Order: sequence, then C-alpha cells, then structure tokens
Amino acid sequence: MIATPEQLAHQLSLTGDIESADYLLLLGNLEAAQTYVERHLGYRIEDTFGGADQGPVPPPLKFAVLMLAAWWYEQREAALTGGAAAEVPFGVAQIVNVYREFTF
Repeated sequence: MIATPEQLAHQLSLTGDIESADYLLLLGNLEAAQTYVERHLGYRIEDTFGGADQGPVPPPLKFAVLMLAAWWYEQREAALTGGAAAEVPFGVAQIVNVYREFTF
C-alpha cells in the first residue's frame, strides 16, 4: 500500500484509543481506496511507481488514496450530504484523471 493506517489516522486527526480501536477499519479503507484509484487509473500504483528503477509515488496519488479512505471512514454508509446525494470527493477524480493511462 502507498499509505499507512497511521497516515490515514493523521489525515482524520484521530488520536490514541480511536486510532488503535479503528486500526483494522483504517487499513481496510486504505486497501479499498487504493484499489478504487488503481481501477480508475488502469494500472497498479506500486507496479508503476516506488520501485528500484522507478520514480517515487506521486504525492497527489497518495493524497487521492488518503482523501478517499478518509471520506469512506467518515461516511460509512450511503449518505446524504446537505439533502443531496454525495459521490466520491471531486478531488479524487481530478487527481486520478491526471495520472490515467487511458480515456473513454
């Protein structure tokens, strides 16, 4: 994974007992968020970045995974925000589109 549960806890401003109690939830959200981002990219992030002969993982991709995982942590069920249905945070789609290898 390109982000850790500790980094996600920091993103969410979780501390102490909450971070420890929700560790597995944070880990699951990160795995799901990275898979989601990778499916939309059309490639696995760790196969493309961060290896011995590769550039580092672009910070925006890491941020997109953290942003999506944080969103899912705070919106654990299908939710309405301000009376309207809320989709994946807009910033995630913007970041993913910059790094995609294919278009529709």
